[in-house]
This record gives sequence, structure tokens and C-alpha cells, in this order.
Amino acid sequence: MRIRITFSKNGAMRYVGHLDLHRSLERTFRRAGLPLAYSQGFHPQPRLNLACALPVGFTSQCEVLEAWLDETSPLPDLQATLQNALPPGLEIHTLELVENTVPAIQTRVVSAIYIITFLDDIPDLDERLSRIISAINLPRERRGKPYDLRPLIESVNELPHDQDGKSRLQLQISAREGATGRPEEFLAEMGIKYETTRVHRQGLIFQS
Repeated sequence: MRIRITFSKNGAMRYVGHLDLHRSLERTFRRAGLPLAYSQGFHPQPRLNLACALPVGFTSQCEVLEAWLDETSPLPDLQATLQNALPPGLEIHTLELVENTVPAIQTRVVSAIYIITFLDDIPDLDERLSRIISAINLPRERRGKPYDLRPLIESVNELPHDQDGKSRLQLQISAREGATGRPEEFLAEMGIKYETTRVHRQGLIFQS
């Protein structure tokens, strides 16, 4: 039985990294008494796939996990059982059955959408954003390798201020394998420290 779970990640869980989140989810299935299926080979691993790593410190409303179980159960019962076993900060939104012939979820992600909220006042935000949008190239370096950030930025739009009067942007950025943009590097290119913002993943876009 292959299931797809869409869940949010908030609160203290925002500081849990990708690998630790994976381990936490594995423990959740064990606490819930749900029999995870395992991979074949010399080092069998539980069959759990997260769609797209979320950087530490970000929150999200659209994380996606696929899991394989060795037995079938009604989906409403599965959702209730899992939610009761999840740590604080994780909340299931939907749970659905997936055909085994469908490609792995992590291979189908093409883009991610983020909401960036600026905690400090930035009087020249429009000018900084215009420079990014009008740039032909935005050369940067990651892990010692040069790359161009500009083609990875698919769209960026200003949003109405939040209820506290803070400026916000909606950023859609590539999340393909080998072509993944990072919001913190977008902010660095704008000359804004990531620590002076809140970043929330609003959506993931998948190949149809």
C-alpha cells in the first residue's frame, strides 16, 4: 500500500533538518504501529520518500511524504493514527492512495513557491527587487561551484503587507534535480540577511 501525505511543518520543527525529519517520520510510523515496507538489498531501508528538502528554519504548509506499508487500512483510520503519533509542529492535511506505477515523488518536483516576510523595514525594497528582475545573470557560488541564480528564479511578486505591516514577497523558484534555487541565496543577492526574514513554503509544483 503506497500512500501520499501532505503535511505542514511549523513551531519548533522548523529547526529540524531534512535527515532528522526523515528519522522522526520513521519513528512516527513505528509509534503508530504501522508496518512500513522495506527496500531490498544488503541494507534494507524503510520506504519513505520526502518530495523536497526544506531548509532549516523554514516553515511549510505543503510538505509531501510518500510511504509504503505492508498492509492496507482505510485512509481515514491511517490519517488519525498517524496524526496522533506525530510530534508537535507537524500536522497532516491530506492522505491519499497512490498507484505503484506512479514515478517517485522526489523525481517529479519542478518548482517551489515561498512567502518571504521581511522583519525589518526596507525602504528601497522595490529598487532591490527591480535589480534582480532586470538582471541577465546573477553569478553565485555554492559548495565551491559557480552557477547562475537568475534562470532559477521563475517569478517574484510583491504581496500586500501582513497584519503587522511587514513587507512580503512571493517567490517561485526552480526545484529540479541539478537546478535548485534557494531563497536564502535570492535574499543574499538582494543584500538582505536571511535572519531578518521569515520564509514559508507555500506550495510545490509537480510534473503532470
